[in-house]
Amino acid sequence: MQGLGHMYKLLLLFCLYIPFQVALNPAQGVDLASGRVFILILALMWLISGLKNRRVYVPARIQAALILSFLFLSVFSLFWANNTDWGTRKLLFLLSIFPIYFISAAISKSGFNRIKIIKFLVWGAGLAAVIGIVQFLSQFFIGLDQTAALWRTFITPVFLGQTFSQAVNDYPSWLVNIGGHDYLRAFATFPDPHMFSFYLGLALPLAVSLYSSLRKKTYLIFAAVIFLADLLTFSRGGYLGLIAGLIFLVLYFAINKKISIKKILVGFILAIVAFVSVIISPVGQRFASSFNAEEGSNIGRYENWSQAINIIEDNPLGVGIGNYAYKIDPTANYRTPIYAHNLYLDIAAETGIINALIFVLILIFSVRRFILKAKKDSVYFGGAAGLVIFSAHSIFDTAIYSVQVLPLLLIIIALSSNNNVKDN
Repeated sequence: MQGLGHMYKLLLLFCLYIPFQVALNPAQGVDLASGRVFILILALMWLISGLKNRRVYVPARIQAALILSFLFLSVFSLFWANNTDWGTRKLLFLLSIFPIYFISAAISKSGFNRIKIIKFLVWGAGLAAVIGIVQFLSQFFIGLDQTAALWRTFITPVFLGQTFSQAVNDYPSWLVNIGGHDYLRAFATFPDPHMFSFYLGLALPLAVSLYSSLRKKTYLIFAAVIFLADLLTFSRGGYLGLIAGLIFLVLYFAINKKISIKKILVGFILAIVAFVSVIISPVGQRFASSFNAEEGSNIGRYENWSQAINIIEDNPLGVGIGNYAYKIDPTANYRTPIYAHNLYLDIAAETGIINALIFVLILIFSVRRFILKAKKDSVYFGGAAGLVIFSAHSIFDTAIYSVQVLPLLLIIIALSSNNNVKDN
C-alpha cells in the first residue's frame, strides 16, 4: 500500500513516546493524553491512504473479527448502563485507542518494519525503566517524602494532567510497607506502580527476544534494566506475571528443542540461587506476602473478586461499560478507583461474560500466532511471552483503561497479525 512511509515514521515515534505522554488540558477538569491525539492523527492518515488507494488492509481475519466483536459488545452494553456519561467516556477511550491495532497491522506487514517497531518499543520501555529506577533510588539520597513531593508537584501533573494527578494523590498506591519500613515504589511517569509493571512486563520479553535474535548487548542491557525496574514496582501481580512468562519460555524452548536439557538444568539451578538471594530481600518479602491470606490487601482483593462474581451472576450481560464503580457505589465519582482487581472479571461485569471470553480468545489467538512465527524467527517468542505475562498479571489487576498499557498491548497483538500464517 502506498503512502505508509510517513505513517511508519510516526508510528515509530509513537512507540517511543507511549510511556511519556504529556497530558493536554483543553478545558477545566479535562485531562487528555496526547497519545490519543497522536493515534487520531495516524488513524486519519490511514483512512485517507486507504481511500486514495481504494484498499484498506485487513489483518488476520479471525483476530480482527474478535477485536471488532469485543468493541461491538462494549458499545452494545451502553444501552443498559445506568450512568451513560461514565459509559460514554470509557467507550470513547477504547474507540480512540483501538485504531492503533489496525494501523500497526498495516504498517508491520514488512518483516523489517516489525523488527524496527519492536526496537522502538524496547527503547521506550528501557528509558522509562531508567526513570523508574532513578525515582526509586532518589528516596535514599534526598528522602522518601521529598521524592514523593517532587513527583507529586512537578512530574505527575505533566504526564497525567491536573485532574487525574489529583485523583492519584487522593488514592495513592505509591508506598509499600515491607518489614515495618515504607518504600516508595517505582512508577516513573505512570499513575501507579501496577500500570508501570504491566508495561514493563509486556516489553521485557521483547528486549530478550531482540538480544536472542540480533545478539546485540544493548538489548540485553535493556532487558536487565527493565527487569530491575519491574522488581522495584513491588507489584505482586507483576511478579506472578514474570513467573508465568518464565515458565512459558522454559516450556517453549524445551518443546521446540531450541535449548538443551543440560542448559535448562543449569538455568534452573541458577534460578534457584537467584530466588534464594531475592527471597531475603524486600522484593522477596513482598512476593511472599502474596500467599498470606490474612494480609490486608489480599483480603480486600478476595472481597473484590467475590463482589464482582456476584454482579456477574446477577448481570450476565454486564452492567454497562464504565458502570462497575457506579453499581458498587452510586455516590462515587468517575475517578474513584473501584474495580474488581481482575481484568477478566471487570470485563465480564461491565460488558458481559461473552465479551470476557472474546478478550481471552484474542490473547490466546495472538500467542498462538507468535509461536508459529517464532519457528521462522526467534524474535517473535518475545511477543508470546509478553502476552502470557500480561494475561497472568491481569488476574490481579486491570490495565485495559491505561493510556500507556493498552496501546502497547494492541501494537504487540498487531505484530502477530500479518497474513503469512495459515490460520486466518
